[in-house]
Order: sequence, then structure tokens, then C-alpha cells
Amino acid sequence: MKRKILFLSGTRADYGKMKPLMQALEQDDGFEVYVFVCGMHLLEKFGSTYHEIEKDGYRNIYIAYGLAQTKNMSVNLGATIQYLSGYVEHVQPDMLIVHGDRADALAGAVVGALHNRVVAHIEGGELSGTIDESIRHAVSKFAHVHFVCTEEAKKRLIQIGEEEDRIHVIGSPDIDVMMADTLPSLQDCMERYHIPFDQYGILMYHPVTTEYDRIGKKIREVVDAVLASGQNYIVVYPNNDLGSEVILNEYKRLEGSGCAILFPSLRFEYFLSLLKNAGFIIGNSSAGIRESGIYGIPAIDIGTRQSGRYSVTNSPNLQHVQENKEEILDAISCVGQYGKSNFVFGKGNSTQKFMEIVRSADFWEIEIQKHFVDHDL
Repeated sequence: MKRKILFLSGTRADYGKMKPLMQALEQDDGFEVYVFVCGMHLLEKFGSTYHEIEKDGYRNIYIAYGLAQTKNMSVNLGATIQYLSGYVEHVQPDMLIVHGDRADALAGAVVGALHNRVVAHIEGGELSGTIDESIRHAVSKFAHVHFVCTEEAKKRLIQIGEEEDRIHVIGSPDIDVMMADTLPSLQDCMERYHIPFDQYGILMYHPVTTEYDRIGKKIREVVDAVLASGQNYIVVYPNNDLGSEVILNEYKRLEGSGCAILFPSLRFEYFLSLLKNAGFIIGNSSAGIRESGIYGIPAIDIGTRQSGRYSVTNSPNLQHVQENKEEILDAISCVGQYGKSNFVFGKGNSTQKFMEIVRSADFWEIEIQKHFVDHDL
């Protein structure tokens, strides 16, 4: 009997992280993969990225077309729970897999847990520095099993009362894609996206919802620095959190500047090739903390969004600055000193580790009823 595995994907980022696992399970005769697509994927303004999932040819894809996305995260959460509940009742999955720290993942974890389905959480136990961090820990408490990237993340889950035998350290699955020899060439990327320059930095800056009243001032400093830096930039739109409209309005200053080309989204493999060949990445995306280190690409992390996700010892390619024009320009001027690789978040064998775990009969003996583990009370 095939095990039914349901993945929930709400953003281009979580799909990139889960895609290697989805494809491995899809190709295994012991599993039947289902994909519930929602959230930011559905927004035309941000690239209608559900098309990228469709192109990958999974046999069982459900695009939640009627699931409208608003600027109100709590409304979106409730609507996703409602839509997903019906789909879970229809599919009856053996396991529901969610990723990270978005409201879509929380919806998936809640629905799975309340339907007595095994919920697996990828990348629990990490720190984000915003409301996303609270969502991540909430997802972990609903989840029955954890696939984490680092021993540090495992320790945090144990700290919040999770049972150690439910936690598996596998690394970050997207690193498997990063280290494969199947990425498109830089020339292919340039032609596909009509990029007019060979040397460039990548800018990705997302809203911090708890700093909404300051987003306008902060992004003005960032754009001022970009325009004054004398560098070329590939700019990727922010996610659709509250404040994204403020960032996009400020990005209008980059249009026609001659130094930047803007994209609502980039196909994951193409983004990786562009990152691999970039002079640096700048902004507050987790790509600057995680993926950049694999390729040894200098990263400039701006502001508070990634607070707690890095340290000086494990991020030798990273500089941290505030949203201040002069600080940012100083950091750009010395990126050449920070081109050092690190493999803290994985070594490219995450999919192999994951498949070994889920193919084991013992794995499926996991109990739905969890128990909080007290420590040093």
C-alpha cells in the first residue's frame, strides 16, 4: 500500500526547500504525492508562481484558486484552514508536510493535527526575529515529527518540550539542488530573464510586519544606498506581508535607473545560478544567511528580520548593518573581504537522509499523541 504524502506550499521560498523531497517521493513506488498550493503562489502581482509547480508535473496538484489573499494575515490563515480541511478529508493523507514559518504552514499544521494526520515540519527550531518566529514555534508544537537543519535547531525543539526521538537532523533540502550539476548556465539565465549586465548584486528585502510604521523610512535608506553604490542589481519582489506595497512603491525609483532590473519572482533553479554568479546579495532574505554561504557569496544582512539566525563564527561571508545609507555603502565597498563558504545548514545529502527515514517501517509507528518533556524544572 502506498503512503499518501501531502505537501502544502504557499510561497516560492518554501517550494524551493521542499521540491527535492517532493520529487524523490514522487519517483518512489512506495509513496503517492499530493500538493496543496495556496498563499502567495496565487498572486499575479508576485508572479503567479503556482505555474512553476504545475510545470514540474506532479500527478496530484490542487491549486486553491478560490482562496483569496488579503493583507490581513489572520484572515488568510482562517481561509486556508477552511479550504485545506476539505482537501485533507478528501485525500486522507498519511502525512502532511509543511515548511518554515509562514501562516500557510501554521494552517497546514493545525488542520493536520486536528484531523489526526501525522504532521511533519521542515526547518523547525530556527530563529527568525519577527512574528514569523512565533509562527515557526507554533507549527513545531502542532507537528508530530521534525526534519531540522542543524543540531542547534534540534536543541531548541528539545528546549520547548519536544521529544528527541521525533527530531531528525537532515540539513536543508534546497542545498541538494544547489550542489547538483543540473542548474542552468549563467548564459541561460541572462537570456531567459533578459538581464542586461554581467556583474551584479542581488537585492531581496522583505517587510518586517512588527515594524510597519518604519518600513517607509527603512526602505528609502536601502534604495538610496543602492542608487548611490554604482553597482548593478537584480531585484526580486518582497513577499506579500503587510508593508510589501510600501517597498514596491519605493522600488519605482529603481525602474529606469539603468542600474537595476526587477522581477516579481525567479524560478528557483535560475535564482540559484544567478546567486552563484553574483558579486554579493543584500537585503534581509534568509537566502543571504543560508544559501549565500554555500556558494561563498558575500552577503549584507540589513535590519532585524534575520536576527538570531547567524553568528560571526558560522557566517564568515556575512556583514550585518542597519537600514542606514552610509552603513550599507560601507558594507558594499568591502564585500570582497567576505567571499567565504560555510556548510552549517547542510552538505547536499538531505534528500537521501529524508528518504531513508520515511522508508523505514519504524518511522510510521509514530504516535499522534505527543507528550511535553520537562527539562530542569
